[in-house]
Amino acid sequence: MKALHIITGLGVGGAEQQLRLMLRHLPVTCDVVTLTNPGPVADALTADGIRVTHLGMTGNRDLRALPRLVAHIRAGGYDLVHTHLYRACLYGRIAARIAGVHAVVATEHSLGDGQMEGRPLTPGVRALYLAGERLGHATVAVSPTVAERLRRWGVPRQRIHVVPNGIDPEALRYDPAARHRVRARYGLPPDSFVVGAVGRLVRGKRFDQLVTALRTLPRDVRLLVVGAGPETTALRRTARRAGVADRVVLTGEARPLAPPGGSGAPGPSGTAPAEVPALPALLSAMDVLASPSPQEAFGLAVLEALAAGLPVRYVDCPALDDLPPGAAGDAERLAPGAASFAAALGRLREAGPRERTVPPAVAHYAIGRSAERLAGVYASVVRS
Repeated sequence: MKALHIITGLGVGGAEQQLRLMLRHLPVTCDVVTLTNPGPVADALTADGIRVTHLGMTGNRDLRALPRLVAHIRAGGYDLVHTHLYRACLYGRIAARIAGVHAVVATEHSLGDGQMEGRPLTPGVRALYLAGERLGHATVAVSPTVAERLRRWGVPRQRIHVVPNGIDPEALRYDPAARHRVRARYGLPPDSFVVGAVGRLVRGKRFDQLVTALRTLPRDVRLLVVGAGPETTALRRTARRAGVADRVVLTGEARPLAPPGGSGAPGPSGTAPAEVPALPALLSAMDVLASPSPQEAFGLAVLEALAAGLPVRYVDCPALDDLPPGAAGDAERLAPGAASFAAALGRLREAGPRERTVPPAVAHYAIGRSAERLAGVYASVVRS
């Protein structure tokens, strides 16, 4: 089977990195088209040996991209087209049907109750989504929670398939040497208590609450925020106003992981990788992961932190909601708000150092299992 994956962009984000990890394990020949922004994950995919094409789309209404995408699909002779993220799902489904591909799959990565990909869900967005969904044959939800949201929207139950996001537990394993290197790099004292946060810096992630919480915590508590986005300046301003700017580190986007046996993905035009460490090293530097977002489609950062042996304090994580009690180890749901996080993080700091243990949830979400389930969806759609 030969499949084409179409995604809106390939900057460093959860959906983008999940696509790269999945392609390493899928027993299918795959190419990738990015409509825009061939960022670090595009370079990483190329380093993995995946053919990546940049369509050069200039905006949501750049209809000139559609015939280019149709021509690309026809020339590739693909058995199946798989789309990711809102814009790519809309354009990709239309192009696939015009090109005559009879197996079209889409993954819904980030559908919340009131937002999609960090943007409010307006009636127009919902109507356009549903119109595009009818052109596909299967819609993959990354959690049962997302599957239920799709059903409430009106997506037929028989077209919805749950394929959870996956993680690579071995790659995320705690590394004490990396802990030392990362703390030294960012000026985090060896004996400080480091609260970590991972995600795109958008308002919906509510990382500002962690900055505010820091104000009432002892001075040895530091905040390490991994990610980039439009809220970067606002977070820095919040930290200054709270008087904790010297205790907050914004790293920017984590460097994509190297392929197995590789030394790292090259940067644009073959330059060296960015200097921000890869996520496993950054997780090793933390003492706890805090996730204050009130709306998540899955909660990938929470699982990655558990794989690194970290305790987690979170507001919403469908991935854990779908597991039996006790499977998540030291992961505790909190009420939203800075005061709630300040109290919980203060208790963790007072408890002192803890042994890093990996709970059963990590094995449950190993990427090999997710890839096997997705391959099953492909086979079913192609047969039918």
